[in-house]
Amino acid sequence: MPSDTVIHDYIAGAIGGAAGLIVGHPFDTTKVQLQTQHGGHEYKGTFDAIKNINKFGLSKGFFRGLSWPLFSFGLVNSTFFGVYGHTLTYLEKDKEKRKSNYLHIYLSGCVGGAAQLVFVIPVDYIKTALQSQIPHETGTAVKKEIPAKMFKGPLQCAMSIYRQHGLTGLYKGGLAMAYREIPSYGIYCLSFEFLNAKMIANGWTDSNGIIASLVSGGIAGSLTWASIFPFDVIKSRYQADFAGEYRGFMHCVSMLYREGGVRIFYTGFMVTFLRAFPVNAVTFTVYTQSLKHLEKNF
Repeated sequence: MPSDTVIHDYIAGAIGGAAGLIVGHPFDTTKVQLQTQHGGHEYKGTFDAIKNINKFGLSKGFFRGLSWPLFSFGLVNSTFFGVYGHTLTYLEKDKEKRKSNYLHIYLSGCVGGAAQLVFVIPVDYIKTALQSQIPHETGTAVKKEIPAKMFKGPLQCAMSIYRQHGLTGLYKGGLAMAYREIPSYGIYCLSFEFLNAKMIANGWTDSNGIIASLVSGGIAGSLTWASIFPFDVIKSRYQADFAGEYRGFMHCVSMLYREGGVRIFYTGFMVTFLRAFPVNAVTFTVYTQSLKHLEKNF
């Protein structure tokens, strides 16, 4: 999948990441709303959350918090795919062997996942903070955790966090994100490359490889989220804690366990699983097709 021209990986990664982000943001908003509830679990389930978010429309509901990641995830995904491609090229000079050396693919995915953390942590934190502020009229959880006045947008949110906690405050939840991102991107790339290669080898695709990319990307994304989902729940709850209830990552883990046992670490799993397939199918397909276009024309 990676290109011999490294800049092509960065450009294609930015395009693919932006496409996947737009497709998946409504699902992500629903997930965050479910994950950032406290005791009582005011939402009866996923569809109850969707119904409530829908009352606020698109910009203030399902797409709340989208602008910040949309303008910055080009850089985030560009960094990931670029570093992934560059690392894989470095580890395996022979282009033909890259298709079968899955250890190199996994390690390259992990390196790419680590490289984009410096950008993705503050972006994800602000996104989560904004998404968690959508009020649930019958609940009290959100009201307890956020300032009395909702943030108007990502810039106001970022400035508020910076004034209170400095630059390091924008990296709240970074440890949980590192646990989530680094191994998950290794699994992500490994499963995609394996499935994509098998589908192409067996002729289970079209001449452009689009079907293979869609199916392989969707399955890879679903498998990846299933493997690291508890860290996502911890991250969301910790980042949405404006009241300072949690003293740190491990304290958040212990408090969550006391609140709901093991089950609480899979809050929002259904909507995330539904989101994972289309988002990653689109991301990888747009990425691979963009890469082919760049290789052919530039």
